[in-house]
Amino acid sequence: MSVQVENLEKNMAKLTIEVAAEKVEDAIQAAYMKEKGKISVPGFRKGKVPRKMIEKMYGAGVFYEDAANTLIQENYAQAVEESGVDVVSRPTIEVVQIEAGKPFIFTAEVAVRPEVKLGKYKGVQVTKIDTTVSDEEVAAELEKERQKNSRTVTVTDRPIAEGDTAVIDFEGFVDGVAFEGGKGENHPLEIGSNSFIDTFEDQLVGKNAGDEVDVNVTFPEKYQAADLAGKPALFKVKIHEVKAKELPELNDEFAQDVSEFNTLEEYKEDLKKHLEVQKEDEAKRTKEDEAIQKIIDKSTMEIPEAMIKTQCENMVNEFAQRLAQSGLSMEQYMQFSGLTLDKLEEQVRPEAETRIKSSLVLEQIAKDENIEVSEEEIDAEIEKMAKAYGMEADKLKEYMGDAEKESMKRDISVTKAVDLVMENVKERAKAKTKKEKEAEAEENAEE
Repeated sequence: MSVQVENLEKNMAKLTIEVAAEKVEDAIQAAYMKEKGKISVPGFRKGKVPRKMIEKMYGAGVFYEDAANTLIQENYAQAVEESGVDVVSRPTIEVVQIEAGKPFIFTAEVAVRPEVKLGKYKGVQVTKIDTTVSDEEVAAELEKERQKNSRTVTVTDRPIAEGDTAVIDFEGFVDGVAFEGGKGENHPLEIGSNSFIDTFEDQLVGKNAGDEVDVNVTFPEKYQAADLAGKPALFKVKIHEVKAKELPELNDEFAQDVSEFNTLEEYKEDLKKHLEVQKEDEAKRTKEDEAIQKIIDKSTMEIPEAMIKTQCENMVNEFAQRLAQSGLSMEQYMQFSGLTLDKLEEQVRPEAETRIKSSLVLEQIAKDENIEVSEEEIDAEIEKMAKAYGMEADKLKEYMGDAEKESMKRDISVTKAVDLVMENVKERAKAKTKKEKEAEAEENAEE
């Protein structure tokens, strides 16, 4: 295999990869072996048709597509490694040549990690954050615990209200015709969650279990299913059950049920301590974000579009995985939210760019500061991961390849770069608003 690199504009590069002719023959033969059992030709038993006969009947290139896919999968990663290019996007692949007896040639257009010219990263000013916990915050946390420990009861003596969960069957129609994906049975719908389109949930308020309701809505103009976009729809809804939350009383008994404490006052004090730790952690992250953003603002880098596109796709995939864990498919989410994949990628793009820029400046700081990561630090991180997965550290280490270890090393060096930045920040009080200044002036005058 040989690799040629052509540097393009805006931190893009084109790799031209050539694979030896004998590898092409192996891939075509492998494609034939995989497909021959599916091909029937009169006079031959199924799976026994000679390759030459199939190529004569269907054309010499009948197995080229499968062979090309195999060759790309087998050779792309090695080609990137040999090229020395620091690739930061998915490749755009184009087959240049595939023919029996000749080398296989394909190109891969990729984004290259951009050069970063750092601005000031030591002595960055960040806003000082008050981490004291108020009685109101403790009360709000207590209310959350009440909600978490509530009982779900079936409501029979009143109609649906905001916050209730209605268990429904539904089927949607446009112009009197049922549409794909518009039907569900025994679906628990929380009223006020805005998980269904338009005013669907509002129209169930005031209805009772057992009711059959016609719900009229209009799909958004920019809807992922073009045949439904902007159209009015009728949903036939059958309400099976209405469920509501029943909250426990706030007393010593409640504290004993949900904690290790005997009295409500002791429990509230413990909640306050946890909130203080939480606020300190949040303040730390907020100050880190502020410091890194200020470094980004003072640094220069040209981020290739393909790098941003890849990051957006990764974030949408992460979102899809979280949806799946909650029992909702991406298709269902887009159906009810009216969003498309393109729209989702557009929504996550600002955060995607921030993530990329943050990584780039922190990696550059680690490089400029000669931050090193020891084997002991990698082993400690593997130990943490092993505990999280309930595995033995040695076993996890065996499963990890060089790429995973390199990624871990990079993550640790970035963490150390953040620590270096934060050790050198300068905190300043939050600027007072005009209203705060006037109130302070009035207090001073009264004194």
